[in-house]
Amino acid sequence: MNLLELFQFALGKAWTTFSDLWALLLLSIVISVLLKLYVDQDRVTAFLKRNQRNSVAMSTALAIGTPFCSCGTTAVVLGMMASTVPWAPIVAFLVASPLTSPQQMVYSAGLFGWPFAIAFMVSSILLGLAGGAIAGFAESRGWLTNQARLVSRPETALPPLEQNPPSSRPRVTAQMFAKEFLDITWKLLLMFFGFSFIGYFLNGIIPQDWIQNAFGAGNAFSIPLAAILGIPFYLNTEASMPLVRAFMDSGMSAGAALAFLITGAGTSIGALVGALTIARWRVIGIVLGTLVTGAVILGAAYDMLTPLLA
Repeated sequence: MNLLELFQFALGKAWTTFSDLWALLLLSIVISVLLKLYVDQDRVTAFLKRNQRNSVAMSTALAIGTPFCSCGTTAVVLGMMASTVPWAPIVAFLVASPLTSPQQMVYSAGLFGWPFAIAFMVSSILLGLAGGAIAGFAESRGWLTNQARLVSRPETALPPLEQNPPSSRPRVTAQMFAKEFLDITWKLLLMFFGFSFIGYFLNGIIPQDWIQNAFGAGNAFSIPLAAILGIPFYLNTEASMPLVRAFMDSGMSAGAALAFLITGAGTSIGALVGALTIARWRVIGIVLGTLVTGAVILGAAYDMLTPLLA
């Protein structure tokens, strides 16, 4: 296959992939716009402060149910740290928040199918709960003392919060919706076509046997390797998911794909910079250890379950 044929092949495969899932892509865009316009990070922070009894579960649920970027996640956690919220729900939020959200679940369902999308969502929940449990144990032993940066964590009781804190968000208009819709659509399509093309182009260069041998089911090192490679090579959801889909078409196992996406999303530059802004290395170690270890375990489990789901 010469260069022109390879270019045509990659472009054709990217278009075919898009034509198969454009409806789910459109749905993911609409969900993303609605969440961005209507979910207020200040109210999320206030809710977590008020509901500390089931704090880890609440924190994990809000982490996967909100569309915050790294900046939004950092803002929510800073708000939690300014009160007496313990480390357990903070770590749960730091682990689960970068992994998925409702619109990302729909996006991944279009690329990989609903079983994979549900597995990714369940994995995010399990990892958030696990990270919170580990942090709770570490804090009970005094291992997380003085691990906060920038924000002093008061020892006094949390003062009463307003039941309905005022929101600074302006009223949503049709013009605002249209602007957000066009902005998100442009970015998603650019990332989708660009990295789908790159993935299929690489498939034409790299022998399929190499991908199957490195990342295929049955290789004991495929999932740990994918989890490790996710740390430096993951870009963002819109770019990395189409790229991984292209590699799955050449033999990458679903478990290896899951491991790559978990470690990649959780340890992206934005996520790490945000975490390092608010916490020191013991907390960061819990977050990273939970993500990498969990990615390998859950990826292996998903590969074992995939034949049963087929």
